[in-house]
Amino acid sequence: MNVLNVSELKVWDSRTGKVLIPNSSFQVKQGSCLAIVGESGSGKSLTCRAIMRLNKAGIRQSGDILLGEVNLTKLSEKEMRKKRGKQLCMIVQNGMRAFDPTCTVGAHLKETLAWHFGWGREEITVRMRKAMESVMLKDPIVTMNSYPHQLSGGMLQRVMIALALVLEPDIVIADEPTTALDTISQYEVVEQFIQLRKRMGCSMIFVSHDLGIVKRIADEVLVMKDGEIVERGTTRNIFSAAQHEYTRFLVSTKQALNRHFKEIMGGDRLVHH
Repeated sequence: MNVLNVSELKVWDSRTGKVLIPNSSFQVKQGSCLAIVGESGSGKSLTCRAIMRLNKAGIRQSGDILLGEVNLTKLSEKEMRKKRGKQLCMIVQNGMRAFDPTCTVGAHLKETLAWHFGWGREEITVRMRKAMESVMLKDPIVTMNSYPHQLSGGMLQRVMIALALVLEPDIVIADEPTTALDTISQYEVVEQFIQLRKRMGCSMIFVSHDLGIVKRIADEVLVMKDGEIVERGTTRNIFSAAQHEYTRFLVSTKQALNRHFKEIMGGDRLVHH
């Protein structure tokens, strides 16, 4: 059962006529995690924003995007707004950009949840507090009373994951959610995404150029290059038996980096002394 069906998605810049994504089709199965990988500029983020219908003005799209039975491309902006957050939840690369800098994090959460569920302040606080504790945010109330700039990137990503827990969307789209974070925060945030999947059984699109993270979290992988899907398959097949030379290049680069890291850290040699 597919929760999302994207067929013949084309994305272009109406000002220059340049085609950015010529023709993409893919599915996300119920409860599974699809990773979209590729170097920057390959069309990963454009694809996610096209699903959310959040590409910048001047960027046009055609094709069909079915969320269950509903074709998102046919909805009005008002109807689409109801879907965003409640059924389609996007977690972006830079947490700072997701929040209004002029109001507290709590005000942002309350506005979002009141809009989707009509809950009052108390209900929202109770639910968010529980969700924030479950993603290891120590002081939920202090966090909610903070402004975005007072929190680290890792904390803001966790706040967004906590919000997703409360919204219980059908599909979570995570667009390079760890890129702006340091290594320790990256690891912790990825763990929270894995927990999010376990707890909610939701489907996920996880965009990343970090194949180590992809290997941990994804069931299936799409490889994009210059706006086109050049390969797709199960995570195991992509890592062990990639067909396309570009995929093999990505995988071998990752393995070389791992080896290099082990050598710098004295890796295997330490064991023998």
